[in-house]
Amino acid sequence: MTTPRRPGHTVVVGGGLAGVTTALALADRGQSVTLVESRPRLGGLAFSFRRDSAAGTLTVDNGQHVYLRCCTAYRGFLQRIDAAALAPLQRRLDVPVLDGATGRMGRIRRTGLPVPLHLAASLARYPHLTPGERAAAARATLALRALDPADPALDGQDFASWLRARGQTDRAIAALWDLIGVATLNARAADVSLALAAMVFRTGLLTEPGAADIGIPRVPLGELHDTRARAALDRSGVTTLLATRARRLRPAPGGGWHVTVTAPREEPRTGRELAADAVVLAVPHDAAHRLLPAGALADPGRLRRIGSAPILNVHVIYDRPVLRRPFLAALHSPVQWIFDRGGPAGLGVPDGRRGQYLALSQSAAGEEIQLPTDVLRKRYLPELARLLPRAAGAGVRDFFVTREREATFAPAPGVGQLRPGPQTRVAGLYLAGAWTATGWPATMEGAVRSGHAAARAVLGRARTSHGHD
Repeated sequence: MTTPRRPGHTVVVGGGLAGVTTALALADRGQSVTLVESRPRLGGLAFSFRRDSAAGTLTVDNGQHVYLRCCTAYRGFLQRIDAAALAPLQRRLDVPVLDGATGRMGRIRRTGLPVPLHLAASLARYPHLTPGERAAAARATLALRALDPADPALDGQDFASWLRARGQTDRAIAALWDLIGVATLNARAADVSLALAAMVFRTGLLTEPGAADIGIPRVPLGELHDTRARAALDRSGVTTLLATRARRLRPAPGGGWHVTVTAPREEPRTGRELAADAVVLAVPHDAAHRLLPAGALADPGRLRRIGSAPILNVHVIYDRPVLRRPFLAALHSPVQWIFDRGGPAGLGVPDGRRGQYLALSQSAAGEEIQLPTDVLRKRYLPELARLLPRAAGAGVRDFFVTREREATFAPAPGVGQLRPGPQTRVAGLYLAGAWTATGWPATMEGAVRSGHAAARAVLGRARTSHGHD
């Protein structure tokens, strides 16, 4: 069965941030939109789930997601779904950094001075570098201003080699550049394209004083990316089909597309067909490769050459508070970042004592992503007790892990030439996703930007077609 084709109708395949953004942007311009998502929820890889724990029923984020003030597209997305107040930004950047080897605490924070003086005082006092390393880091930071992230020559170079050529020691790379880069790029400097690294550090540190101020949701991700997003789609007139998988695309006679979709109880070989003037594939790059028809990309194999990178999240619930800060970063430790997520999770300890829920975000986790939970427990609980003295005497109510084996695309040197733009070579077929050519790494900001780019491409074709009528 094929649904009737409506003029100006677009089918968006994928209900992550890229797909939701595309659908909302098109609906805001008066377009008819159907959004198809294979999961029973929206949000893609930034979602929440329920867990029955010894500490009570929790709403757990699959992983810790933050954003920066410079993430203007994602901030606009939050405003569009009426959720900006639910993910507040720091008044000023302030990151506590604990050295696990010495127990010494340092901070990366800014002042209200103009760029680059806004970080000068913090860098001058940063205890995890020697005075010489601090001076060299300042020079390297200024050298980043001369780089153009859009220069194709930078894409083929790795960030670590560039840093070492500018006097950065291995310790400085670990204590400063990778501290930030691993969290934002999901790879260490040696495995990162210089173009992407330059984009991240220039945008976050060298554009305006508040660009790197951190925003952290104070509600579960599902409240933002599913509940609020779905309500916004409904208000905009978007038809949202959850638990519905797109199986095939085929050109429709006379123009447009037929998208074969199936719900759980439907026969995969038949299914239903949605008729559309345009289709946007807002799915991971491997899924896009499977759905794209022949001739859609000049080199379709390039999508398969885009690698992926995992993120591991370790969740620990203690029977008492062990961390006094909302979050901190760690050096000389297997622990990277620790976040207090008890409030958003709805933590309630049955015996009335106030516990604490910590989430450890472990990026570039290729060596650990396959380890069994009991092995990770033996690794991380003693380490948390070493970093946080209060944890040594605390009881553990729950310990579990969440794994995203393909959390992001790998930002390796050369990846820029593999990332396609929103338009394909086939009329009416478009791409969206953080893996497309946004200029950003695989972040929520990149996903939202890709959705806007895809919507602009669809609307541009619609205007052209209308002009030819």
